[in-house]
Amino acid sequence: MSVWPRVQVRRVAGLGTGHTPNRQHPEYWENCTIPWLTLADVWQLRDGTTDVVTETAECISEVGMANSAAVLHPAGTVALSRTASVGFCCILGRDMATSQDFATWTCGPELVPRFLLWALRGTIGDVLATTMGSTHKTIYMPDIQQIAVPLPPIRDQREIADFLDAETTRIDSLIEKKRRLIRLAQTRHELRASAVIWHGVKQRTPLMHRTQWDRPIMYGIVLPGPDMPDGIPIVKGGDVAAGRLSPELLNRTTREIEAPYARARLSAGDLVFAIRGGIGDVDIVPESLAGANITQDVARVAPASDVNPFWLRAVLRTDRVCAQVGARVTGATIKGLNIWDLKRIQIPPSDAGRQAQDLQRLVPDSERTRRLIASLTRQIELLVEHRSALITAAVTGELNLAKAVA
Repeated sequence: MSVWPRVQVRRVAGLGTGHTPNRQHPEYWENCTIPWLTLADVWQLRDGTTDVVTETAECISEVGMANSAAVLHPAGTVALSRTASVGFCCILGRDMATSQDFATWTCGPELVPRFLLWALRGTIGDVLATTMGSTHKTIYMPDIQQIAVPLPPIRDQREIADFLDAETTRIDSLIEKKRRLIRLAQTRHELRASAVIWHGVKQRTPLMHRTQWDRPIMYGIVLPGPDMPDGIPIVKGGDVAAGRLSPELLNRTTREIEAPYARARLSAGDLVFAIRGGIGDVDIVPESLAGANITQDVARVAPASDVNPFWLRAVLRTDRVCAQVGARVTGATIKGLNIWDLKRIQIPPSDAGRQAQDLQRLVPDSERTRRLIASLTRQIELLVEHRSALITAAVTGELNLAKAVA
């Protein structure tokens, strides 16, 4: 075990931040060519597998930068989100500016950017302990100035960064393989369900005829804004397939933004159906998300009183429904499914008895699939925990790198 001194990052790297040009000056937002890192780019960083960011959701202009406190940070600068979505970090893959929501460090000769990135990730708990604010979490700049990391010799920094690059890539590959097995298990079960649910069906009925008349199929919030940790949970398109239907995993929006979309609020037993970003992904809303809302990328489907939500979820996952959805998708750049078309998707008009019979026939296969997915999910959780512990041990010197590599 090596013992390295902890040094405030600002002592060995130039500390900076960014700014937003005044949007009341249209001329500042013309001919925007300079990449501009904002909270809209945090989605790339949430799972910790993206190290370098080269593309940003927005750009700013030279005029806008000249008339604001924004600066152009050189490629190789390390950035850390410090407001709202706090604690996500990356390396700038090209010269770019940032918003004031990021702190940046441009490394001097004693610090390797890739090591700093891993060191921040390995000590993120200490960083998050300094966050303040009940609604809008923030790490204020005086606390940013106090952030310290271990500082091994340059050669060791490079070896640690190389080791973590290789090991986390290997772990991430294992995680992805297990996620692929989960998807294959789900697909197999859905094919089995399709054969059961559609067997002997001679008539069909539009989906909208099997939903609650006073809670029609609809989408939700158009512009939810940045993540607000103490706000109202919102389900986005990608959340459905990723299994993030729980309050602690979803982004949130303010009550003021959510209020005009009260008609789209969720109740336990509703279905959420992705109409953009993973079109066709569907799942059941748990009790913990009653009162949450959805974005414009998701449709709420509230089953009628005589429709079992588990049966309807199985129906909407069948290949026959997926084929209908695929045929109705529109858009060249941004593909989506219109609510009008979703309402008219044809499904079996099965009564409660047939629904119960279908589900009963699917129980054995459902249980086998559930157990397999639960096992794979637990394996993924353990790999994620191992990955995090490995990073911390490597950057703090607790891990004997020579033995680990051997």
